[in-house]
Amino acid sequence: MLRKFWLLFAQACTLCLAALFVVATLRPDLLPRFSGRAASVIVTQETFAPVTATRESSYADAARKAMPAVVNIYTSKDVRRRNPLADDPVFRRYFPELDRGIKERRTSLGSGVIVSAEGYVITNHHVVEGADDIQLVLADGRRVSAQMRGADPESDLAVLKADADNLPAMSFAASDNLQVGDVVLAIGNPFGLGNTVTLGIVSALGRNYLGVNRFEDFIQTDAAINPGNSGGALIDTSGHLVGINSTIFSQSGGSLGIGFSIPVSLARNVFEQIVRNGEVTRGWLGIEPMPVTAEVARALSLARAEGVLIRGIQRGGPAERAGLQLQDVVMEIGGKSTRDVPQLLARIAELPPGSSTRISVVRSGQLVEVEVTAGKRPPPELQ
Repeated sequence: MLRKFWLLFAQACTLCLAALFVVATLRPDLLPRFSGRAASVIVTQETFAPVTATRESSYADAARKAMPAVVNIYTSKDVRRRNPLADDPVFRRYFPELDRGIKERRTSLGSGVIVSAEGYVITNHHVVEGADDIQLVLADGRRVSAQMRGADPESDLAVLKADADNLPAMSFAASDNLQVGDVVLAIGNPFGLGNTVTLGIVSALGRNYLGVNRFEDFIQTDAAINPGNSGGALIDTSGHLVGINSTIFSQSGGSLGIGFSIPVSLARNVFEQIVRNGEVTRGWLGIEPMPVTAEVARALSLARAEGVLIRGIQRGGPAERAGLQLQDVVMEIGGKSTRDVPQLLARIAELPPGSSTRISVVRSGQLVEVEVTAGKRPPPELQ
C-alpha cells in the first residue's frame, strides 16, 4: 500500500514540474501571480508622432532624363594587314599581289551624345576615325546610319549627323558652374554592354600635360569609364551635359578610377563651328612656347616663375610681324593670364583669325604691350 502511495506522489510531482516548465516557457508573466512577488517592468517610451523614413538620395531622375540622348556607336572600316607569305622571296616573285596585304574588315565601338533633335551627335574623333560605316543604336533599340559632319583631331572631337530627326537631345550645362567635388554620372557603352550609368565626383579640373590632345583642359572624375565609354556623356545631377568622356588612365585597360572628360565649353564650341562652317577655325600666332621653370626665371632675372617663354618664332608669321621677340615671356593675351603652355595655346586658339589683340610680355625685365593680328591656325599636318 505504501509503495502504491509513493508511486502516485512521484507521478503527481512529475506532472506539476512539467506544467510549471510549460508555463515558465510559454507564459512567464503568469508566474508572479503564484509567487506573490511583483514582476519587473520594462518601460518603453512611446510617441504618437508619425514615423517617417529618410529617403536615400537617388539620381534616377537625372539618368532617366539623359539616357535617351546617349547612343551606342558601332563603326567598321577596311584595313590591310601584311601577308606573312610576302616575306618569302619565292612567293613574292610568283605572286606579287601578296605585297598588297590581306584585306579585312575591322569593327569598333564607342558612344555618342545627341545634342540636337535634328540628329547631330557629338563623340570622340578616335571613335569614328577612318570609319566608312557608322551605325548608331538608340536607347529605344532603333539602329540608324550616320555620316561624319566634321572632326577636330586636336581636341579629339567629332560631329555626326544621324539619318533621323525628332531625336531626344541632351542640353548643355553651364560649364562655369562645375566644381571639384560635384557629383557626376558617366553614361556610355562599356564593352558593348549598352547604356550603363556609373557614379562619381569631379576629382579635378583643368587637367593637361597628358599628351593625349593638342588642346587639353580635361575634367578628371572617378566615375567608372571603360573601353566603349569614349564619346559618352558626363552629366550633372540635373541630367545636363558637362563633358564628353574621352580617355582613362589605366595599365590594365580597365577603369582605375581616373577618367578624363572634355569639358562642355570646348565641346560646344567645336560643335557649333562644325555645324556652321564645316570645320573648326582657331587663332594662330606662329610662336613656339616653353614653360617658365625656376631655372628659366633665374636666367631671365624674373621675379616669379610664371608666364610662357617664346623660344621660337615662325618667319613671316603674325608674331614676327607684330614685333614679338625670342625670350619674351607672355603674361597675358587680351587681358587674360597665361600661366602655362596649355593656357597660352587655349588663349591663342580663342582669337578669331584677322582680329587684333593686345599681348603683355616681359622683355629684359620690363613689361611691354604688343598689338598682334591673329592668323588662322594651319591644319595639324602642316605644322
